[in-house]
Amino acid sequence: MNRRRIVVALLIAGGLFALAQGGWIHAKAALAQVLLQQAWTASAGGEPVKPWPWADTHPVARLRAPAQGVELIVLAGASGRTLAFGPGHLDGSAPPGATGHTVISGHRDSHFRFLERVAPGERIELERPDGAVRAYRVIGSEVVDERTTRLRLDGEEPTLTLVTCWPFDAVDPGGPLRYLVYAEAEPDTAAPATGRTVIAVAMRAAQQD
Repeated sequence: MNRRRIVVALLIAGGLFALAQGGWIHAKAALAQVLLQQAWTASAGGEPVKPWPWADTHPVARLRAPAQGVELIVLAGASGRTLAFGPGHLDGSAPPGATGHTVISGHRDSHFRFLERVAPGERIELERPDGAVRAYRVIGSEVVDERTTRLRLDGEEPTLTLVTCWPFDAVDPGGPLRYLVYAEAEPDTAAPATGRTVIAVAMRAAQQD
């Protein structure tokens, strides 16, 4: 009987620890967005401002999905370290709001969880630090294997791809599957053309969920 109680106690303790870890991840993501919002406001129209003194990234855009009630600050770079605090702009893709193919990655269990609910026709907005806004319309989504699929970044049309891990309800983090949401810019919301032509890149940025 005592052994059984010990086993049950260990299972409960393990469950509580797992819940605490999951809660900390979401709490950290939420707190980071508060600090990033402050850095975004301070960066408006001027030099980029770091969200905290030791940060190796800075806000580059504000992403809004009105139909989902989502507003997120996008950070420069899409390393695992950066994605712990917010969505990241993939180096080499067109700057947010510019002409060309912009790619933004985020974790499927925090900031980009809403992508599971996004439907074709929904509006996605990207605001730059100078206040310019470009609006996009979602045209579709798909699941791909990052080991065999590459995103082409050499297009001239203003497009946006949002990337996260898949499936959304996965127990184990990581894995090779990616969920992509594609959007095309609305013609009446064009920001200045500052895109760049880049070779294709692999989609490894959103792993480590």
